[in-house]
Amino acid sequence: MPHIASWSGLPQAVRDHLAERMRDRNISVEDLNRLRLWIETKPEVPDGRWYKDFGSLKLCGEGKLPKTFLLKGQAATGDRL
Repeated sequence: MPHIASWSGLPQAVRDHLAERMRDRNISVEDLNRLRLWIETKPEVPDGRWYKDFGSLKLCGEGKLPKTFLLKGQAATGDRL
């Protein structure tokens, strides 16, 4: 299984999209810190679609790439991590 990509390893378009979603969805610094700590563990992720539920937000991805943020209550698809 692949490991999630670090911020610097993401394509520019993906970084731009994630930054826009952070602003649009008013993701807090506390939430981003929990996300950062999780990513620093270099977790393995499935090759296909997946999501990680942090309670107040969900990070959704495919393979090693995180793709978007969802808010609590929004439905995610793929394997739950």
